[in-house]
Amino acid sequence: MSLRLSTVILPYRRWHEGGRAAWTRAEQLGFHTAYTYDHLSWRTFRDGPWFGAVPTLTAAAGVTDRLRLGTLVTSPNFRHPVTLAKELISLDDISGGRVTLGIGAGGSGFDATALGQEPWTPRERADRFAEFVPLLDRLLREDAVSYEGDFYSAHEARNIPGCVQRPRLPFAVAATGPRGMRLAARFGQAWVTTGDPKLFENGTPEQSIQAIRGQAERLDDICAEAGRDMTGLDRVLLTGFTPDRNGPLESLNAFVDFAGRHAELGFTEIVIHWPIPDSPFAAEEKIFEQIAMEAPAQLR
Repeated sequence: MSLRLSTVILPYRRWHEGGRAAWTRAEQLGFHTAYTYDHLSWRTFRDGPWFGAVPTLTAAAGVTDRLRLGTLVTSPNFRHPVTLAKELISLDDISGGRVTLGIGAGGSGFDATALGQEPWTPRERADRFAEFVPLLDRLLREDAVSYEGDFYSAHEARNIPGCVQRPRLPFAVAATGPRGMRLAARFGQAWVTTGDPKLFENGTPEQSIQAIRGQAERLDDICAEAGRDMTGLDRVLLTGFTPDRNGPLESLNAFVDFAGRHAELGFTEIVIHWPIPDSPFAAEEKIFEQIAMEAPAQLR
């Protein structure tokens, strides 16, 4: 299978001041999927404009026809499965069945305390994620759901008519630890990684490749234990968080080399950030567009 190339468009621009143009251009460039971050605010963008993921994706659905749309990633930090399911079913309907839900356990960033709570420990995040994903799966598959868990509840929650995509829209589960990988094996149509965060500052590209290979091998083992057919589980790399940083976007050849090395590890989709000037995702737009238009043919 050919390696798919996707992009992630951060929701920092007003819709009529460059926001809409990016999504329509993403479709014109032939990207497989255009994702956005599902945060209330994020890192260095905290004190500037930042818009909601679901309204942004709804607007994008209205100005595109073929482009798949998704989140990278939604988390329990400020989401509840019952309300999220209703929004996703609506978005899947509006887009004509073009939505992928990227979903993860969340982190300790601004989302973790925006609702006034203390940030959860890694174990608490993992515990909530382990309950969040199965309940969301049921809510998107079943017309009516009642559930009482340790963290989440649903009482006769109705989700008619359900997703356009059957039996539900696909999950791309972000995980590097065994508990999250088991959720990916059980519920995911894709697995997402950003690499090993411990290597970002001082690691090398070679060390990153080895770490990601180790992650992929652990996923293989977990899927084997669960009896999961690996051919039905895509592997997605969200770039920009490995020691390579934005190096792969410096030229077409640099990107093809980077993507090819990860394709050898079994990755089926590479996601690159839409260029943002004066940010960690700064890149030359002409080279970015050249990569979008020419790299997929070289990676078949």
